[in-house]
Amino acid sequence: MGATLLCELGLFLLCTLLCTGHAQDAVLTIEPSWFSFFIGEFVTFKCDMKEGEDTDWYYQIKKDGREFVPYNTHKDYRFEIISTRDSGEYQCSGSLVSSHHIKNSNTVSITVLADKPRATLTAGTTIIPVGGSVTLTCSVQSSDGWKYEWFRRTQTTSEGQIRDQQNRDIRVSEGGIYRCRGTRGNPAYYTDRSDDVTIEITFSNKVVVKQQPNWPQIFRGETITLTCEVQEGGETTEWEYEWRGPSTPTQWTHNNDVTFRVSESSSGDYMCKSRRRDDSYSSTEWSEAFTLSASSKSCLLCDLHLTNVIMVRTG
Repeated sequence: MGATLLCELGLFLLCTLLCTGHAQDAVLTIEPSWFSFFIGEFVTFKCDMKEGEDTDWYYQIKKDGREFVPYNTHKDYRFEIISTRDSGEYQCSGSLVSSHHIKNSNTVSITVLADKPRATLTAGTTIIPVGGSVTLTCSVQSSDGWKYEWFRRTQTTSEGQIRDQQNRDIRVSEGGIYRCRGTRGNPAYYTDRSDDVTIEITFSNKVVVKQQPNWPQIFRGETITLTCEVQEGGETTEWEYEWRGPSTPTQWTHNNDVTFRVSESSSGDYMCKSRRRDDSYSSTEWSEAFTLSASSKSCLLCDLHLTNVIMVRTG
């Protein structure tokens, strides 16, 4: 009699808990656990009734209060996001197989972003000394959970992935053109690759501009040669040269000098720098400016005529 009474009391309390909703609530979680997704990613809903065995329940998923997945025996549901219309409030429900008692979970909000993200690559500096390094940072806005892939190329080599680098920040000491992209999820989802960032290496060699003939005054119509001279400074190599000035080419050349006929437009500042022939991203600093002032021959003739007049008058 006593045992029967206790059994009936236990059943009454269980029924009271179930009917009044005081039993432990069902829990809906998602994997991956971020809440902003992009079209083409996958998400898995996990519904836990927190009571009995998984096989004791039928499971349903609602979106914005309407049935999204009908009742079935699977507590997990995985689907691919195909549209921004997949944004919304999701909730799971469980129905006991034995009694059809229903429990509802919490709601989980998902936002689907329309545009495919693009990684952003930033550098602490784009010019570093030989033997130095710089930190590159890759980021993806408005979302989380990313790992990163890094790529490098040069003018003579195709783009290749930098292996064993998945961090947001990496340090590099080689010149070249760098890009990155974000990846997350399973199967992997990739952002668009970032814009290029070019890293250049500067050598310690000093560069100077020298003039031949080395006359203190140059007149229009004369021909001169400017030479870019790489002086000692810790690195010896084969160089090519670039000029900056009003009357010089700007492309890189193997010749370290430029020859031209002086004109009125030749006056101005001239600078040069050198880079290794086998590495287009390693170069010296620009030289100090060499200032060329082109004089007019007619003024010299005027000075000679004036001198002759003075000599005649004083004679």
